[in-house]
Amino acid sequence: MCSTEHLASDLSITLGSSSAIFAHNLASLGSKVGFSGCIGDDPFGEICVQRLNEGGVDVAGIRRLNGGTTGLTVILPQQKDRYILTYPGTMYALTSDHLDWNYLAGAKHLHLSSYFLQKGIQSQLPELFRKAKHAKLTISLDTNDDPEDLWGSDIQNLFPHLDILFVNEREACKLAQTESLERAIDSLAQGVSVLAVKCGAAGALARTGDQQFTSPPLVVDLVDSIGAGDSFDAGFVHQFIRGASIEECLRFANLAGAHSPWRHRSISGFGGSDGVSNKTQRLNKTVSRGCGTMLALRTRHSLLRRRGLDQ
Repeated sequence: MCSTEHLASDLSITLGSSSAIFAHNLASLGSKVGFSGCIGDDPFGEICVQRLNEGGVDVAGIRRLNGGTTGLTVILPQQKDRYILTYPGTMYALTSDHLDWNYLAGAKHLHLSSYFLQKGIQSQLPELFRKAKHAKLTISLDTNDDPEDLWGSDIQNLFPHLDILFVNEREACKLAQTESLERAIDSLAQGVSVLAVKCGAAGALARTGDQQFTSPPLVVDLVDSIGAGDSFDAGFVHQFIRGASIEECLRFANLAGAHSPWRHRSISGFGGSDGVSNKTQRLNKTVSRGCGTMLALRTRHSLLRRRGLDQ
């Protein structure tokens, strides 16, 4: 067997996972954010906690699992595509036993990401969401991709509890089991209060009831689109918990998502004085009383090869 070694032109180790990027960037926008999840007893877990803490996120809800390994994602970006290899690690281990209910119940909003990677807690989510609604929390869900490409129907048991469902075009069609985005939107919108669809270069749209709003794409100097969808979610929720209209939530989310990739070598792109936080905080400086986010951490390890691969 012959093996070939390839050289990378760049390397970056940074905070990853959809939920962690969401939490970091929502805090950067001025919301009060807490994060609940599991990490391993290893340096990658320490990096995650450190980066979230530096971003202003309350990390009291993070549990360290002795003998566990923090998940890791290797991203191989190229010009048009990118390849992602993920080791879920402690993300698979997270169950409701790791969560402090009183900590979650003290929040205003609960956000869940990467449903299909939450193997340990999936069956417990309907009851957790029911309790959260009873405690007067609003709830959002970003499904993210299903690496097994099964897109099981169990996820629809969560829809009645949701205030916002975040998807991209592909995810919408997969969930609705149709190749037509229009039919997918019609189908999904019937089951949730607000459907927000991220359409990449085409902008974004939101559907609530019989009202549909669109936000055109913004022209930016693109560095890397990784994490843009999570930043979009953060911008939408940032406005939603303040009582903004769905149209304003969508506009703000599109702005946040478009500017997130500005910060090179950082998936969590709002940090720093030259990031989008200065622009967005001028739009809304109100700080919410609390926003609970959850789910396990994984570091995102970005590797750029000269030819061939990318996420």
